[in-house]
Amino acid sequence: MIQGIGKFINRPTKTGGRTYDKFFIYIPTNVAKDSAFPFKPGEEVVIRIDGDRLVIEKTKRK
Repeated sequence: MIQGIGKFINRPTKTGGRTYDKFFIYIPTNVAKDSAFPFKPGEEVVIRIDGDRLVIEKTKRK
């Protein structure tokens, strides 16, 4: 299994004179380009909290 250290970051964005939080999870390139990585750029995902874990899954809708 390929693994790496990512980051959870906040990039506040100004829209219409107001500032909104915009959160991202950085996934290292060597992990995202691994053949076992299940997501493609732009693909929608379902994100849920399960105890102290963050679970990211493909959406079931096509």
